[in-house]
Amino acid sequence: MASNEEHYTLPRPSFDKPVKILIVVAPYYKPVAEQLVKGAVDEIEAVGGFHEIIEVPGALEVPTAIGIAERMSNFDGYVALGCVIRGETTHYETVCNDSSRGLTLLGLQGLCIGNGILTVETYDQAWARAAVDEQNKGGGAAAAALHLVALARRWGASRKGVGFVPARDEFQLAGAESGKDTA
Repeated sequence: MASNEEHYTLPRPSFDKPVKILIVVAPYYKPVAEQLVKGAVDEIEAVGGFHEIIEVPGALEVPTAIGIAERMSNFDGYVALGCVIRGETTHYETVCNDSSRGLTLLGLQGLCIGNGILTVETYDQAWARAAVDEQNKGGGAAAAALHLVALARRWGASRKGVGFVPARDEFQLAGAESGKDTA
C-alpha cells in the first residue's frame, strides 16, 4: 500500500530573505482542510516565512484566487489546499481535472505553487493524507511551493508569463483609437 512506503523528501530550503506565501484553501471538508492548513503553516514557519490564509468556496475556485492574488499582490508563492471525494456523478472528474489543470497552467506561467488538493475515494483516505501526524500533504504542498520559490530566487528576478509578449504598440484594446484615450 502506497501510504506505508517511505519516500525521499528534499531537505528544507533556506532563504536569505523571508518568504511570503499565500495559502488558498477550500474548506468544504472542514476537519480535513484544517489539518492541511496546519501542515502548510508549520512548514512555512519552519523556514522563517510569513503566510496569509484565504478561503474559497471549492477546489475549482482555488486557481482563480491564486491568479487574482498574483496580479494584485506580492506573494512569493502559493499553497493550494482542499479535498475532493468521489461521489456518484462525474462532477468528481471535472473538479479534480480542472482544478489541477488551472494550477498547472499558473505554474507554467512562473508562479510557485504547491498543489495540496486531495483527490480521494473516501473520507478515511482524505484524513490519512491530510493529518499532520500521518501523510501531512499540506506540509508537502507548502514544501513544494518553498522549493520552487528557492529556485526562482536562485535563477533571478521573476518574470510574468512565458512565451511571446507583444511590444506595447503591437496591440490595442477593442474600441480604442490608436493613440487616443477613449475614457
